[in-house]
Amino acid sequence: MKAALSAQMGQQLHLTPQLLQSIRLLQLDGLQLEQEIQRLLDTNPLLEIEDAVADAPEAGADSTEATVDTAAFDELPESSMWDVAGASWQDGDDDRMARVAAGESSDPQLRVLQRLALDLDDRELAVAAFWLDHCDEAGYLQAPLAQLQLRACAQFDIDAAGVEAIRQHLLQGEPAGMAAQDLRECLQAQLRSLDGTVPARHLAQRLLAGDLDALASHDYPALARLHDAEIADIREAVRLVLSLQPRPGDSLLPERSPVVVPDVVAWLADGQWRVALNPATSRRVNLNPVYEQVLADSGDAAQPLREMLQEARWFSRGLSMRYDTLLRTARVIIERQAAFLVRGEEAMAPLTLKEVAEEIGMHESTVSRITTGKYLQTPRGTFELKHFFAVRLDGASVSGQAVKAMVRRLIDAEPAGRPLADEAIAGLLSRQGVNIARRTVAKYREQLDIAPARERRRLGARQPQLARVG
Repeated sequence: MKAALSAQMGQQLHLTPQLLQSIRLLQLDGLQLEQEIQRLLDTNPLLEIEDAVADAPEAGADSTEATVDTAAFDELPESSMWDVAGASWQDGDDDRMARVAAGESSDPQLRVLQRLALDLDDRELAVAAFWLDHCDEAGYLQAPLAQLQLRACAQFDIDAAGVEAIRQHLLQGEPAGMAAQDLRECLQAQLRSLDGTVPARHLAQRLLAGDLDALASHDYPALARLHDAEIADIREAVRLVLSLQPRPGDSLLPERSPVVVPDVVAWLADGQWRVALNPATSRRVNLNPVYEQVLADSGDAAQPLREMLQEARWFSRGLSMRYDTLLRTARVIIERQAAFLVRGEEAMAPLTLKEVAEEIGMHESTVSRITTGKYLQTPRGTFELKHFFAVRLDGASVSGQAVKAMVRRLIDAEPAGRPLADEAIAGLLSRQGVNIARRTVAKYREQLDIAPARERRRLGARQPQLARVG
């Protein structure tokens, strides 16, 4: 075997410690950044907090003609315009969301009954306690439903319908799915109880009503054929089912509720959009000038101190880079999506990471990091920066989000008792210059948590009957 030497030329990217730290600071969310700043302040005596007002960002030189202006901290609007509950700039109660409500019992079953006490009388609460007593740790009935109904009827002198109605209160209560007979009933109850708009809810309900073995096998092509849906929609519905809690009894312990604190605020003043960082999530640090001068004058300073000086410089520069990148990115987003902020979802313009990256002169990965987990407070609400990126619909000049909003508007305005089929909605959109397939309409409708036309028709037919009963 003959040995040989060969030379090759190539390029390799070497990430310096300073660059690695800058990248890491970009991707931290507000809470993580606060923890990182505090850690450095506690371990590095060369760092100190800088007064935010003293170093407020300056407005651009062409601010009189720009559609978006960078505001100084002292020009921020009243905090009541954009603060969120529990996240005020001067809110020192960090553990507010971790506390259990005053007077709430630590007994999980008793807490469930306390929630039901607003709707049930004492006798009905006793029946609810009966059901809870006959649930296992996971929250499922420990005996056949018919057997437990007979026992409850005899014990409380209530007919079967009354006993079952109270079990339904538990099923739809908090946590949803308690006192279910089996996994199917548990998950179906949880799907019905989800608040707000839940994409793919109706398709997920159809999957749960069908063969659970087929669902468990994750045979997406077969499920798509069975339910006349696209594979991508089936995957989304399956993900929704998998996100449910198969053991509702495990959910009885109180959980910490997340509080979103905006990183950037945008508001309209004198016909011009203004953008500024939230002082609560953009603390800046400086090197202590006295310590820095002493180290600079001392040529034989100890190595650990010099390492601290280097770390302090890198951190300060990385922090400034994060804030600058965040503010520049937010300005471009506000500029491109100003119509959305004024008119709503139907005005959401197509926008990609690449377009923003080109605008601010950075790489797409940098924009992706700085927009993940960062929130923008606007007069229309608080949104993650990722929300403003919208895919352009094929063959059209509008975004998918805008078309989805159009679908919602058409369904909201459909004639009573005559719901629009997906094909009809596609036809109406075509008249507006938006050409999409029926299945695309069905996909958007599922994402909006809107039932198919046949189900909406049945629901509309039931309303007059319910009104007469009432």
